[in-house]
Amino acid sequence: MAIKRNVLLLEPNYKNKYPPIGLMKLATYHRQIGDHVTFYKGSMKEFIIKQATQLCIADLSLIRPEKDWNFQYDRIWNYIKTRRKTHLEGLEKDEKSVLCKYKDYYWKKEYIKNPIWDRICITTLFTFYWDVTIETIKFAKDLVKTPSELWIGGVMSTILHNEIKEETGVNSWKGLMNKKHILDKDNDFIIDEMSLDYSILDEIDYKYSKSSAYYGYMTRGCIRKCPFCAVPTLEPTFNNYISLKEKIEHTNRLFGRQQNLLLLDNNVLASDSLTDIVEEIKNLGFYSGAKYLEPNQLDLAVRNLRLAINDKAYIQKSKEILTGLFKRLQGRKKDEFMTILNKYDVENIAIITKSKILEIYPHIHSYYDEFHNRKKPKQRFIDFNQGLDARLINDTNMALLSQIAIRPMRIAFDSIKDQNKYLSAINCAAKHDIKHFSNYLLYNFKDTPIELYQRLKLNVDLCEELNVNIYSFPMKYHPISDNLFYANRNYLGRNWNRKFIRAIQTILNATKGKVGRGKSFFIEAFGENEEVFTELLYMPEPFILYRKFFRENGFTEKWREAFYNLSIEERELAKEIISTNIFKTEEPISDDIKKLLDYYSITC
Repeated sequence: MAIKRNVLLLEPNYKNKYPPIGLMKLATYHRQIGDHVTFYKGSMKEFIIKQATQLCIADLSLIRPEKDWNFQYDRIWNYIKTRRKTHLEGLEKDEKSVLCKYKDYYWKKEYIKNPIWDRICITTLFTFYWDVTIETIKFAKDLVKTPSELWIGGVMSTILHNEIKEETGVNSWKGLMNKKHILDKDNDFIIDEMSLDYSILDEIDYKYSKSSAYYGYMTRGCIRKCPFCAVPTLEPTFNNYISLKEKIEHTNRLFGRQQNLLLLDNNVLASDSLTDIVEEIKNLGFYSGAKYLEPNQLDLAVRNLRLAINDKAYIQKSKEILTGLFKRLQGRKKDEFMTILNKYDVENIAIITKSKILEIYPHIHSYYDEFHNRKKPKQRFIDFNQGLDARLINDTNMALLSQIAIRPMRIAFDSIKDQNKYLSAINCAAKHDIKHFSNYLLYNFKDTPIELYQRLKLNVDLCEELNVNIYSFPMKYHPISDNLFYANRNYLGRNWNRKFIRAIQTILNATKGKVGRGKSFFIEAFGENEEVFTELLYMPEPFILYRKFFRENGFTEKWREAFYNLSIEERELAKEIISTNIFKTEEPISDDIKKLLDYYSITC
C-alpha cells in the first residue's frame, strides 16, 4: 500500500478575486490517491507559527491527554510568536518544555532541519506579482523534504520559466498539466481534467470575492495571436469543445450547487461546436432567467465531516456558520441555543472540535434551518470572463447566446481602430435583447490618452442610444516578458508618461475602477470633451481626486490661470516637467513656472 504523503498547496499572498483553479484540481488529484492535503494563502512566517502551534498541541496531548489543548491554542500561538514568558504561567515543567521546543522550532528555524512536507505545489499569477511569488518559492524550498518535489505552475511560471530558475534555482512547470504521469508515474490521472476541490477554500482566512461559482473551460486556446496576450504561450492549441457536465455534477454532489458559471475560455466564439456548448450550458441550469437557491451550508458541512472529506475545512466552515447563527439569534432562542452548547460542554465555538459539531448538530440544525428557509432564489448568471471576440459576433451566435443567462457579456475594445467592429458587435447583441455588457479597455499600449477617452465616451453614448448597460474597466498594459518591466508596473507606452498614468489611476480610484452608464457621471469624472480631459491629465493629483473641494475653494481656477498664462514655450517646458510626475527640477525655470509647480505640492 502506498504511503500517504503530506502535500502543501500554496498561493502567494497577493490580492485576487478568483480562487486558484490549478490548486483546486491538484487538491482533487492528491485526495483521490490518498494523500493528506493542506492549502494555505497568507504570510509564510505565520504559516510556520501555525504549523508549530499544531505540532505543539499534538505533543502536549501525548503527555497530558486528559487536557483539551485546543482551548490553549491562542496562548500557545502567542508564546511561539512573541516568546513572552507570561504565556507560560501556570504550566507544568514538562509542558513548558514542549512550548519552548516549538518556540525554538520557529525562532531557530528548526523546521528547516526536519521538513514535514513531501510535496509542495505553488501557483503563480501575474508577472507583476514577481516579488511576493519569488519570496514564497524561496521560503517553500526550506519546507519540502526533497527539492524535486517543489512544483511551480501557472501563468508566471510559464511566461518567466527561465527567470524563475535563475532567481530561485527551481525548475517551474511550463503550460498545462494536460498529460498523464507528470507528477506521478503510478497512476493515469490527468491533472488538467480533474474536478475542482472547493473545500480547500474554507481552510484559509482569505475570502475570494468571486467564490460561489463553477469554474472551467468549454474550449481551450485561441485562434488569434495578439501581441499583448499570453494565451498563445499558455494554451497554444485550440480545443473546440470540452464538456463540463461531469465536473459540475461532481461539484454538486460533494460541495453543493454554486450560483454562477464562470468560464475562462479565451475565444469561445471561434468554436464550431458553439451550438452544443450553449445547449449544455442550458441543461446545466444556466438558461436565460435561471434562478438559484443556496443549499443548506450547515447540512453540507456536517455531511462532509461525517464523510471525512476535509475535516480542517469543514470544522472551520462549521465554526463560521455557528458563530454567525449565534449572532443572529435573539431572546429565548438565543438562550435555548446557549443551553444546548452548555449541555454538550461547548464553551467556545471558535475552538469547537469535529466530535462536538457532530454531537450538537441534531439539536441545533433547526435554528439554522429557520434562517436558511427564509432565503429567496437569486438570479443565476454565466460569465465568459475572458471576453468575446467582437470580430466573430454575428446574428447566429448572438441568437444562441441570448438563450443563456449571460451577464455581463464581455466584448474587448482594446483599440479605437476596432471601433466599427465593436459598434457592430454591441448593436448585434443588443438586437438580440442582451442588455448587460462589460469590457476591459487596454491602455498604455499603442494607444493615446485621447483614444482611451474616446472609447470610454463611446460606451457611455451607446448606453443611452441602445438602452443597455456597459461597464468599462480601463486596464493598464504591462509587458509580460520584457526583462525591464515584467516584475513591476513601471512600463510606459510610447504615448504615455508617468503623470498621465497617475491621472487615470486617480480618476479610477474615485470611480472604483469602472465607468458605467450616465453622461453626467462621465463628464464629472473625465471631462465634457477631449480638451477638458487633456487638462485633467496635467492637473495636480489632489485637484482631480477632491475635485469639488478645490473647485469650490478657487484653487482649480487659480491653477488653470497659472497654467494658461504661461507662454507657449514656458507651457511646453512645464508640461515636460509635470509629465515626469516629479515637480522639482534643477534646470533654470521662470518664476511663472515655479508658481505653477507650487500647486503640485498642495495636499489634502
